[in-house]
Amino acid sequence: MTKEDPSIQESLLQLSIQLGHPLDQSSVEQLYQNALDLLTHISPTPVTLARVAGTLLVYHIQDPEGDELKWFKTQIEQCLDEEEVEESIESLHRTDAL
Repeated sequence: MTKEDPSIQESLLQLSIQLGHPLDQSSVEQLYQNALDLLTHISPTPVTLARVAGTLLVYHIQDPEGDELKWFKTQIEQCLDEEEVEESIESLHRTDAL
């Protein structure tokens, strides 16, 4: 299990401010915990954990109850290892994705 990383939470807080949707500490902690929960089946590096948490933050800001958020969570839970998680996140940024 990944140890708690306060720098990831601080980064989420700063990112939310930069995106114009500042979150309170409890919301940041919840996003961080959600990212940890999605990755319990693998042992992610702090970078992967931060990327998942950051993606959750963006979905939270754009549409917190949207189908895209549910889809993303399902994709991450189905990944067999950290490399698949990274590939899933990368695929979100491709314009040629199906």
